[in-house]
Parts: sequence; C-alpha cells; structure tokens
Amino acid sequence: MAGIGIQLNRIFDKHTVISSLYGIGFSFVYTIAPMLVVIGCLFGMFEVLGFDTVGYLERETFSCSILYIFIFSLLTSAPFNSVLSKFQTDRIYEQRYEDIRPCIYVGTITNLTLASVVAIPFYLYEIVTGNVPVYYVFTTYMGFLGLVLTFSTMVYNSILKQYKKITMYFTVSMIVTFLLSVIFRLLFQFSVAYSMLLALSIGFLLIAALELANVLRYFPTNSRRYGDVLHYFRVYWKLIASNFLYTLGLFIHNFVFWVQPWHLVVRDTYVCNPSYDMASCLAMFTNVSASVLFISRVEMHFHERYKEYTEAVIGGKLDSIEKAKKRMFRGLSSQILSLAHIQFIVSVVLFFLAMVVLPIIGFAGMIMEIYPQLAVGYFISFLMYSEMLFLYYFDDLTGAVLNGVIYAGISFTGSLLAAHLPPIWYGVGFTAASFFAFSFSYFRLRWIERNMDTHVFCRGTVLKQESGEMPEPDIYNAYKKRTASVNNKSNKI
Repeated sequence: MAGIGIQLNRIFDKHTVISSLYGIGFSFVYTIAPMLVVIGCLFGMFEVLGFDTVGYLERETFSCSILYIFIFSLLTSAPFNSVLSKFQTDRIYEQRYEDIRPCIYVGTITNLTLASVVAIPFYLYEIVTGNVPVYYVFTTYMGFLGLVLTFSTMVYNSILKQYKKITMYFTVSMIVTFLLSVIFRLLFQFSVAYSMLLALSIGFLLIAALELANVLRYFPTNSRRYGDVLHYFRVYWKLIASNFLYTLGLFIHNFVFWVQPWHLVVRDTYVCNPSYDMASCLAMFTNVSASVLFISRVEMHFHERYKEYTEAVIGGKLDSIEKAKKRMFRGLSSQILSLAHIQFIVSVVLFFLAMVVLPIIGFAGMIMEIYPQLAVGYFISFLMYSEMLFLYYFDDLTGAVLNGVIYAGISFTGSLLAAHLPPIWYGVGFTAASFFAFSFSYFRLRWIERNMDTHVFCRGTVLKQESGEMPEPDIYNAYKKRTASVNNKSNKI
C-alpha cells in the first residue's frame, strides 16, 4: 500500500484544510469504497424492486444466502491469499515477473477448489433437505465462487497499486448488477429475490473477470514453475494459519450464537441469529474507518522509518543502525497510540449517532441491546489487526499465529459463556478476545524491539545449505601439499 502512502504524502504536504479533507476522502475511496458500493447496490435493489413486499420465507432465504456467501468466501480465501501476496511481492522484488502467472493460476485453482469442497456438500444438502430449486442453489453457488475469485484477484491488483481500477471495477459491476436485477424482474418476470441473487452473482463474476484480465495484462509471460508456489504454501504455513485464525476470530462468535436455542433455521438448511448478526454488522461499520486511518497514517509515516532502518542495516554504521531502530519503534508506538485516539473519537461519535438514528429507521429491541458491547469489541479488534500487520512487517509469523490462536480461541470460549448472560453482555466474549489478542500483540512487539538485533543479524546462515556428500574435513594439509609438489616435479623430470 505504499502507493497510497506516496500520494497521501503529496496531498497532506500542502497543509491546508481542503487538502486534508481531500486526503481523508482519497484514503476512504480507495480502501473501503468497494464494500460500500456493494452495500449501496443491495439497498438500491431493495427499494426499487420492493424487497419488503416479499414473503417471509423467500426474504429470509435470500438474506441467509447472501450472508453465507460473504462470510464463507472470506473464510475460504483468507488462508491462501496471504501467501500468494507474499509470493507475488517477492517475485516482483526479484524482477522475476514470469513467475507471477503461475502464482495466479495456482492461487485461483487452490481457492476455487477449497471453496467448492466446502460449498458443494452444503448446497447438495440444501437441495435435498431444504427443497430449494436447483437453479436457485446453482446461482447461489456461482455467486459464492464469484466472490471467492473476487477476493483472490483483489490481492494481485492491490500489490500492483491498482486501487483506482479496483474501485472502478466494483462501481461499474454494481451498476450493471442493479440494471440486470431490474431487467430480470420487469422483463423476464423473475421473482424479486431471484432477480437480485442472479444479478449479484453475475456482478461478482464480472468484477473477478475484470480484475483477472487487468493483472494478466501486466504479466504476459509464463515460467510454468507452478511447484514454486506450492513450495511457498509449505514454507509459510504459519502465514496461512495466522490469517485464517484472524478471519475465523471475526466470525466465530457469530457461529456460537447460531447454535443457541433462539437461533433461526431457514429451509432446514441455513442457521443464523438475525439480532446478533445485525448487531455485529452495525458494530463493524462503526469502526471500519480504522482501516482508512491505519493506511493513511502508517503508510505515510512508519513505512518511511522502516525503510530507513533496513537501509541502515545494509550499509550503515552501528550508531546509525541503533538510531534508525529507535526512531522506527518510536514511530510505531506513536502510530498505534494516534490510531487509537483518533479511532476512539470517530467511534464514539458514530456510536451516539447510531443510538439516535437506528431506532428511528427500525433497528430496535435486542439488536440495540447487543450493539454497544460489540462496538467496543470491534474497536479493539481493528486496533489489534494493525498490530498484527506490524508483526508481519518484522517477519514474526510465530507471534502472528499465537495472536490468531488467542483471538479465535477466546472469542469461541468467551461467546459460549456470554450466551448465558443477559443480551447486553452477549458480545463480551468477542470483546475479551480482542483485548487479550491486542495485549499479546503489543507485548510481542516490545519483545521484538528488545531482540531486534538478534532477529536481524543472527538468523540465517553464512553459507548456502545444500544436500550432498560431506566434503573432506581437511581445509589445508601441509604434508599432502608437499607430497603432491614432489610428485609433480618427478613427473616433469
């Protein structure tokens, strides 16, 4: 994301109110705008097609279908996308551009295979048990694969700093989605729910196709070294585990409440808890600005100090290395504290607005009881994720895995206990998980600071390790040297 950081530096260096507002808007548009475009398209279809007039069963079937598509596409794509991102970054740094296409092909096949292994048994069960029409289930399945592929191809385009194009692809595709939903409903007389579902599935596939075509255009050659990508999966399994555990931690508390006695079962297939799920969604949106703030501040400040430290390690004196290290970690602490302060203010303002506005537009009852505790949990969770990214910066994959285990494990056990408390405390398990993971990551970064020299200078080997026959232990043998010299002279005579 250094590309965003460079442009933000140019914007904020003008030091005017207008430039500051423009910089905030710029970071907002190119970070969370795609998600908001999809949400806006959904609300537009709801209003125009009259979704509120649809029968309860059809409405809940559609809602659960979309909920499952989003959650499980994130869960199935999260493990591999982090490693694919690292592989592509390493090959670009090495200028081995011909290895990018194998990465794309292997990554696409791997993501779609895992997604299909998870989805096909479930959708077959939906057809048999839920008596859902085959065409409806197949459309849902294609929408799921389309979103999985969208998340996968977004990784490659993000590394290429194609943020504008990603936003444009989402915008264009969602406009097409909206128009198609109207055509399907008015011209072909499809049901409201199926018109929306079919249009969304086409829209997700269109986004994925545009993103894939864009990244393939940059890398026309193919080295066909597919095994190198699979080797990365084995070497960086900790990266796979940490990213999956973090994503699992975001949703595992929802899964716990899906199996509580007051859950909702749709078509004997979909299981959900509408009140808790909606409260989670609202709480997440209350704190989603943390992503914008993290990118706009860290990429503008910390990345430069990290670069100065690595340059000092490569060619600087000991005194320069120590100064650069202290400056880098002072900047890291400053950015975390600054992010916490600013996000706290933003979250509090949005929270009070939500408490006033949401009941007016129909969100009340148990949703508003659960929402405050989850808002606190997501506030800490997004701060924790920022620390986890710093662990990635310092190649501390073990720390990242432990962070994920704490986050997902406490979220699961804490939510099981919280389910027996009053609704206002339902989110306390997730909040506790976020807090403990945040604390662990903070102290882990402090540990890295104390052991940074060992981490940088004492890891690795001087000589390249190879498998083969062991060479002779003698480096220099004076007797053999004299004997060989006499023999050579005798042969010449």
